[in-house]
Amino acid sequence: MKRRDFIEKTAASTAILGFGLSLSSFTTPDIKKLTILHTNDVHSHIDPFPADDPRNPNMGGVARRASLIEKIRKEDTSVLLLDAGDIFQGTPYFNYYGGELEFKLMSMMQYDASTIGNHDFDNGIEGLYAQMPHAKFEFLSANYDFKNTMMDGFVKPYKIFIKNGIKIGVFGIGIELDGLVDKKMYQETVYNDPVETAQEMVRILKKEQKCDLIICLSHLGYNYKNEPNKISDLKFAALTDDIDLIIGGHTHTFLDKPTVVKNRSGNDVLVNQVGCYGINLGRIDFYFDSNKRKASEGKSIIV
Repeated sequence: MKRRDFIEKTAASTAILGFGLSLSSFTTPDIKKLTILHTNDVHSHIDPFPADDPRNPNMGGVARRASLIEKIRKEDTSVLLLDAGDIFQGTPYFNYYGGELEFKLMSMMQYDASTIGNHDFDNGIEGLYAQMPHAKFEFLSANYDFKNTMMDGFVKPYKIFIKNGIKIGVFGIGIELDGLVDKKMYQETVYNDPVETAQEMVRILKKEQKCDLIICLSHLGYNYKNEPNKISDLKFAALTDDIDLIIGGHTHTFLDKPTVVKNRSGNDVLVNQVGCYGINLGRIDFYFDSNKRKASEGKSIIV
């Protein structure tokens, strides 16, 4: 697929999510724009799918994603590039290089932050630790406690970014590892309750740090229809406050536009996830007026 073709093949559906406002009211010169780009569950897919692949022929690939990201950054200077975990496992690149190539390429694309997925423990916590020097971006996980492991100090609960005068707080939330990952792989990593942890994060980011936008990088999974008691992004959004955007992973759910969920206080939360294997790049544009009121539009771009 030629570069101009895949740039043009954006998803037809675009969500205009104004948090009670219309996007047309955000057209004055003092409006500030912030672009969030995101991936999830890339699973070591460096190359595009082959032309004869029955499901995803010629789709994906790091080179195309990098070109698309570069083009967007030339058009919009205030860009955050984020990942929702499961960077590792899925192709021989991981088998041979253990994640080194994935981290180096993400660093070259200038990712700002990622959370940690369950498959990122597939070479054990030692394997994850060994690749950390190759990552020039932040790893965020607020509910994984690594203090009794070698990963202590390499993962932060949250990170604050300032783009175009907008203060953005980003934190990570991971899925429960017990029963999903062999204990010997994650060792003494402690899983803490996602909702309680998130409420503490938003207290810090909203109340103390006065962030204008709060983003959660989640690897909980979008929804579990057959497991109603299992925490998912949709349930997580409804049980928390003050999160503006949840960028999800784990369930490989493709959304052509973000889902809007009412949080505990009745306010809108955007929940998005863009499938898997680097086939799509999520994009959500936020617009802020002089009073920091915000509106947004989101779509998935086919790589």
